[in-house]
Amino acid sequence: MKEIVVGVNEAGQRLDKLLAKVLHQCSKSFLYKMLRKKNIKLNNKKAEGRELLKLGDTIQVFFSDETYEKFTKKDTMRLPILPKQFQVIYEDEDVILLNKWQGVLSQKAREDDISMNEYLLAYLFEQGRISQETMQSFTPSICNRLDRNTTGLLIGGVSLRGLQVMAKALKERTIGKYYYAIVAGQVTKNCHLRGYLLKDEDRNRVRIVSEQKAFSDGIGTPIETEYEVVRVMEQATLLKVHLITGKTHQIRAHLASIGHPVIGDRKYGDSRVNLQFQQSHGVHCQLLHAKELHFPADFPLGKLAGKVVEAPVPDIYRNI
Repeated sequence: MKEIVVGVNEAGQRLDKLLAKVLHQCSKSFLYKMLRKKNIKLNNKKAEGRELLKLGDTIQVFFSDETYEKFTKKDTMRLPILPKQFQVIYEDEDVILLNKWQGVLSQKAREDDISMNEYLLAYLFEQGRISQETMQSFTPSICNRLDRNTTGLLIGGVSLRGLQVMAKALKERTIGKYYYAIVAGQVTKNCHLRGYLLKDEDRNRVRIVSEQKAFSDGIGTPIETEYEVVRVMEQATLLKVHLITGKTHQIRAHLASIGHPVIGDRKYGDSRVNLQFQQSHGVHCQLLHAKELHFPADFPLGKLAGKVVEAPVPDIYRNI
């Protein structure tokens, strides 16, 4: 018999959901059959699987050692070596905030990708905060996404509570997200932009329209982007952008739609301007940086309540 003690990262889940993670080689029908036959119990009592687990609950699994090992066996996770660019901006027992660099994915798109998610796990493994065993029931994860060539703050959930709170906050937009963008041309006034975004899934591209009506590629999703002017230069402007709605490529497409594309943006930018800044400053990707996260005073994770967390901008911003 094996006994599983419910910890902080398992509490609040349904019993059958946790069993599916731990006994991941079992089919769901087999798990329910074992529950019916009392080969799996909760607190030494018959269970149905729908029960919400509480901290300190115990799950008894009446399998032989060989059977239990067969159903729980996972390939040893191969974690990458942390590169020198890896930077932790903030961490506590529930969350971690990382400063993503240019050229790395937030989360893997293909099986062989190495993304910030894998680097997060490698860091936590090095720190002794997770192990192969603990990852059977809960695996920390990156909560938000930045485009491959966008830099700045990424949120990681280290505990189940951290993941759940951050996922809810991102969905309800209670965290303020502010970016630095260097755009083409001189922008002299602050502005609050509104529009509708249409996404072309096949081309992984979006376009902005001014009214919500039926187009050949669908009906636009409402978006809002606000910006303030930080510094005006001869051929470019540094903007602080408040991402209010947060859709795919929203900042890049919205700024391009008003004639001030992000410099270095190959998809929505001005190729002539991009070439100019490539030659003068070595710009090879969009100059867009997730600089600040503003947490409300009543944020459920108390250590972050009322905080503003900032990620330092890459050197190229200062150079320009």
